[in-house]
Amino acid sequence: MGLSKELNIKKDLRDSFVTIGVFDGVHLGHKHLAEKLIQSAMKNGKSSGIVTFKNHPATVINPQFQPNFLTTFEAKMDLLKDTGVDFVSAITFNQEVADLTAKDFLRLLKNRLGMKGLVVGPDFQMGKNREADTVRLATLGSELGFALEVLDVQTKGGFQVRSTMIRSLISTGDVKNASVMLGRKFSLEGSVIKGMKRGKSLGFPTANLKTNKDLAMPSNGIYATVATIKGVRYPAATSIGINPTFGGKEQTIETYILDFDKNIYGQSLSISFYEKLRDELTFNSADKLIGQMKADVLEIRRLNKSGELQ
Repeated sequence: MGLSKELNIKKDLRDSFVTIGVFDGVHLGHKHLAEKLIQSAMKNGKSSGIVTFKNHPATVINPQFQPNFLTTFEAKMDLLKDTGVDFVSAITFNQEVADLTAKDFLRLLKNRLGMKGLVVGPDFQMGKNREADTVRLATLGSELGFALEVLDVQTKGGFQVRSTMIRSLISTGDVKNASVMLGRKFSLEGSVIKGMKRGKSLGFPTANLKTNKDLAMPSNGIYATVATIKGVRYPAATSIGINPTFGGKEQTIETYILDFDKNIYGQSLSISFYEKLRDELTFNSADKLIGQMKADVLEIRRLNKSGELQ
């Protein structure tokens, strides 16, 4: 599908204020941007829209780039639509798009979306080789006939709310503060696959989760989580790691769902992360591992009873 077709929207919306970006994670900063976009659009009697990408632009510009997304593309689209904008257009970033000058791309938005206003953050850049910053965009706005609005970066707890910061927090296991910046619990979604069934032999049968390899992953350790299956939430203990006690080498995601004994192989499972309980440890015996697992589960029960897993 060509770029023009991907930018196709309803005719009654083709008089719009727009924002552009990857919007990975759709965090509090993105939501603030969407709110301001909607306000500006309504004030000017226009529709509001978000233009995002089906793939990460960096994968085209740098073939060695490995994505580390905070959500799946499908989840991102749902979250963007939930912001309340009138439309969300997702385009494929390919070499053709990479080679477009900022002026050519903006002219396309003018023609396809009837863009009358552009709302962006202070560090926004676009066009071939990121040629156009906000100063250049202001000039292009005067030439092409659209208003430019530049917003400040949102902060939380003294830190700027950015996708890169959230990824960094997750990579160190700080899922609690990552969730604060996201405005919701960080989560992983996937399907339940068969594992080594070692957890069952230890008295803690786990659901092994298969996820998209391009998703951000918390550091190895044990986490207090909530597992959601078919819309029902269950307190759970989730292990991310290589099972060093048993000489494992490949990273796995295993979730022990408290007070749950149904067969869910092949089903979709969502895991929401609340906090990291401890790092992954190597135990001298299976008995010592079981003892620690019992302690982990007791902590999950305490957190659930106190309302901290709500």
